[in-house]
Amino acid sequence: MAATTTHPDPPAPDTALVERLVAGRFPEWAGLPVRAVPSAGTDNVMFRLGDDLVVRLPRAPYAARHVEKEQRWLPLLAPHLPLDVPVPVGRSGAGPDFPLPWSVYRWLDGDDAYDAPLTDLAHAAVELGRFGAALRAVDASGGPASFRGGPVTAWVEDRLPAAIRDLAADGLVDAELATASWEAVLRLPQWDGAPVWVHGDLLPGNLLGRAGRLSAVIDFGGLGTGDPAVDTMPAWTLLTADTRPLFREAAGVDAATWARGRGWALAWGLSTEHEYRETNRVLAAVARRTRTEALAEYATP
Repeated sequence: MAATTTHPDPPAPDTALVERLVAGRFPEWAGLPVRAVPSAGTDNVMFRLGDDLVVRLPRAPYAARHVEKEQRWLPLLAPHLPLDVPVPVGRSGAGPDFPLPWSVYRWLDGDDAYDAPLTDLAHAAVELGRFGAALRAVDASGGPASFRGGPVTAWVEDRLPAAIRDLAADGLVDAELATASWEAVLRLPQWDGAPVWVHGDLLPGNLLGRAGRLSAVIDFGGLGTGDPAVDTMPAWTLLTADTRPLFREAAGVDAATWARGRGWALAWGLSTEHEYRETNRVLAAVARRTRTEALAEYATP
């Protein structure tokens, strides 16, 4: 999904670099302590700036295009959403020390739902469902297309056979079940409505919780317009069989959208585990959980 760009790859940021960047672009924040924020994210790296701010820098040129999008659209969407979302407070263009644009946001307290799993999943199911419904209800005129806003079949079709083959060879999936499930996804009718807003990346690492309860949604790099099915993926990435109905009811999606969402969970889970099982164990673990939950439903119609 990388965009063509002439930007060079950025240097690996460290606290010294971030201190220089902040002092040069935002002298009012110079001198605030800078410390790295651990993350398994693949697109951005974050540094806490003082107690109230966070600096977010793209890891690669393709991620840089999200900076302007988030800066423009998040302030417009936030008032309509039932959960806290990042608030941009500063933006820098490319410079001699860092060749890509970057952002400063208000710090949101909480732990991501991978490192600190949510304990009240019923609450999370309802709040995430309401979040998706509220996002879809905002006028999407002029919004950019999400890179996950189209059919999952177009997003991943060329990679699924190899992923199934390799994971099955390692004894991780039942190739017959996975193939039959994917063939069922290929037969689904596709979205024919007007594009709506989607977050596009509602994974546990992009959800924050406090005291075991969902409190915020972060990382809007996948924000855009398209088919709302992709935003039903938390049903399989995060929730359980007994909390999925709560999510579906709060989200207010129809049966066809729910079926496409399960197709997203299957395809994303298989392809992401295949891609990251050696290089990003956190993301691979989320993917494994996701495709396991989806396959269990395909195995039991």
